[in-house]
Amino acid sequence: MTVHARELQLSAPQGAAAVPDSRGANLWRADPQFARLLKLYVPDDLVGVLEPKLDRLGALAGDELDRLAGMADRNPPRLQPRSRRGQDEESIDYHPAYREMERLAFSEFGLAAMSHRPGVFGWPKPLPPAAKYAFTFLFAQAEFGLLCPVNMTDSLARVLQRSGSADLVARYLPVLLSQDLDTLHQGAMFLTEQGAGSDLAATAVTARPRGDGTYALHGDKWFCSNADAEVALVLARMEGGPPGLKGVALFLLPRRLADGTANALRIVRLKDKLGTRSMASGEIRLEGAVAWLIGDPEHGFRQMADMINSSRLSNGVRSAGMMRRAVHEALFVARRRVAFGRRLIELPLMQRQLAKMLVRAEQARSMVLQAAEAMRRADAGEPQAQRLLRILTPLLKFRACRDARVVTGDAMEVRGGCGYVEEWPDPRLLRDAHLGSIWEGTSNVVALDVLRAARREGGLEALAAHVRALLAQAPLETGAGALERASALLQRAQADEALARAAASALYHVTSAAVMAWEAKQLGDPHRAYLARLVLEHRVLPRDPLKEPPRDQPALLGLLEAA
Repeated sequence: MTVHARELQLSAPQGAAAVPDSRGANLWRADPQFARLLKLYVPDDLVGVLEPKLDRLGALAGDELDRLAGMADRNPPRLQPRSRRGQDEESIDYHPAYREMERLAFSEFGLAAMSHRPGVFGWPKPLPPAAKYAFTFLFAQAEFGLLCPVNMTDSLARVLQRSGSADLVARYLPVLLSQDLDTLHQGAMFLTEQGAGSDLAATAVTARPRGDGTYALHGDKWFCSNADAEVALVLARMEGGPPGLKGVALFLLPRRLADGTANALRIVRLKDKLGTRSMASGEIRLEGAVAWLIGDPEHGFRQMADMINSSRLSNGVRSAGMMRRAVHEALFVARRRVAFGRRLIELPLMQRQLAKMLVRAEQARSMVLQAAEAMRRADAGEPQAQRLLRILTPLLKFRACRDARVVTGDAMEVRGGCGYVEEWPDPRLLRDAHLGSIWEGTSNVVALDVLRAARREGGLEALAAHVRALLAQAPLETGAGALERASALLQRAQADEALARAAASALYHVTSAAVMAWEAKQLGDPHRAYLARLVLEHRVLPRDPLKEPPRDQPALLGLLEAA
């Protein structure tokens, strides 16, 4: 700004003009940092292909997709237990807005197919993870719920290719990856039972051989998202198998059999959820449902872990996307709302609140892009990248999903009373944000998984080496020391699990600070370098809460105006 707001009292608009409304904004163009960062992680020739598509999605996410998401949220799916002829064959009715979002996600943008087969956007190869997560990040800024079926379809295809028989791959992979909604088969995973939530060793659903190479599944699954998916992966206990996880095998369950008849499973009811109301989650009763065994019967959980980790990573990406939307809304309001003769963004307390939100959102975005690059290298067969991805996944799932609850709540507060009204995006963002830290493992479970990745799979060594390499290219004051202390805390947590969450948080913060410092060096971006320092100063290093904070208002204002 060229005008000193302290010296000039602005006149506030009156009536409706005083209420900033971002509807119609292109969320890709409103986030110039996104395009700059993407060029660090995606080859230049591919960036040229992706940018027009991201621009199209950005326009939709800030307008039509956002409208559709609101309508689908207000009109959740309904279970029809019988056909109109009285047949005992249930179905789920979806609002037309949800069906249109499915068309956009699965068909126009090919979100479930793009990383598995060539041809999406005319690209001659499967798109790299960074491309997939860029579109997921942007789509999530308008709609979170539908991205659960999208991710499960994507993840099921990944597991099927790795562990399924040639016959099952030939039968189901083409329809899982179809962009034609008439042939598309959406995927799901049915894990949770009343007595087997995070403790999957307590799985009680049973699998009995039918004598023809298939199995009959019996029992109840308690929380099944995308409840009417055409294909699901299911964990079930082999009859006569060993106790614990070794007796739990993985099965592919079709909703309909090869002759077109319904499989022996029922959707008992749908869940009335706090968030993700657009998407159907339900309770499933398996009544001798026909299913195919996937892989080694004693390694069912290990094979399913690939899908769980993929879903955990997707949850982190979606949480990052929702944080960016929340920050966008808060900045939009703060730049335009006038109170006490000044724009909100010029008020010192508001600047600090906005900066705290921005730090969390940018940490998550950088960690998403790093995880995507690690996945690309891991899929190419690099063992070190596999170990790095293994620990980055629970770190992102744990911290980004928890931060999203804070950031979406703070954004609601910036908007004020309007932010508490369902006509605006803030309430839906806040409700949906709370699910990220529950799906595919609660915060405690995922923090313990960080310990498991460090102890059993060499994750800590891989992560520490990666962070040191980043700091060697972009030195960050106190960064190396913070890494050593965070690593030591994680090692102590191996003996005292009560430290697991603190250790996971510390590693996440140190890693994200190093990543942002490296990105700043590559881009020549002083604002991103400032963000990296803020991460260490406010989320890692000790500080006296009674000490007067530094007077950094000009730097904060510059950071926020550039965001």
